[in-house]
Amino acid sequence: MKTAAHTPGSLTHQVAVVTGAAAGIGRATALAFAAAGARVVVSDVDEKGGIETARSIEQAGGEALFVACDVSKPEQVRELVERTVARFGRLDHAFNNAGIEGASAPLHESTSENWHKTLAVNLSGVYWCMKEELSVMLKQGSGTIINCSSIAGLRGFAAMGAYVASKHGVLGLTRSAALDYASRGIRINAVCPGVIHTPMVDRFTQGDEAAARSLAAGAPAGRMGRPEEIADAVLWLCNPGAAFVQGTEIVVDGGWCAK
Repeated sequence: MKTAAHTPGSLTHQVAVVTGAAAGIGRATALAFAAAGARVVVSDVDEKGGIETARSIEQAGGEALFVACDVSKPEQVRELVERTVARFGRLDHAFNNAGIEGASAPLHESTSENWHKTLAVNLSGVYWCMKEELSVMLKQGSGTIINCSSIAGLRGFAAMGAYVASKHGVLGLTRSAALDYASRGIRINAVCPGVIHTPMVDRFTQGDEAAARSLAAGAPAGRMGRPEEIADAVLWLCNPGAAFVQGTEIVVDGGWCAK
């Protein structure tokens, strides 16, 4: 059964950009946008995975464009948005989802390279994306932006200093930008996924089933989340029913932060 967020036609004629859409949460959200009738620009550094996502949309009868983009490089982000407008003429929704987990280590053992790379993708990448997206949305007088933070944007985690700092930063950036543009027809919010069964989590557990079970058991729901459950939250934020939701985060974590 389709959720309200996925109601066919609810986003017809609208245009959505999803970064980090080659797999996991990004792919699920790109497919959800398409299922709701939006034309979708799929973006990722993983060209093979991104093309597969776009092909899946087209095979289901939707319209998609793949644009390779490293969000840590502002010139590539600018090209992503320019190609979106050149192809579709507008930009209604953006899900700034691209991110990396970085390397795990106590702070004194972590490298400056890991710090800079993690912040460049996870935080500066959101900044560059928002700047370009807003330039289009301001001309339209409308738009929604959803940034992907994490429960690591709300809590600390040992040996994950760069990742945690980047995700806290995403929430701060989201709140501040929301105040700048709330009166100009643009809504900006964030989602905070908990442990979701994605390739990123698979890399973290390194195929260790016991580690995966331990992660799943950390949520009161007793399981990992599904990428589609994050997509549902993103799609809801883009729909008129969320018109009064501004500058906040939706936590989708199976109850983890309630503990």
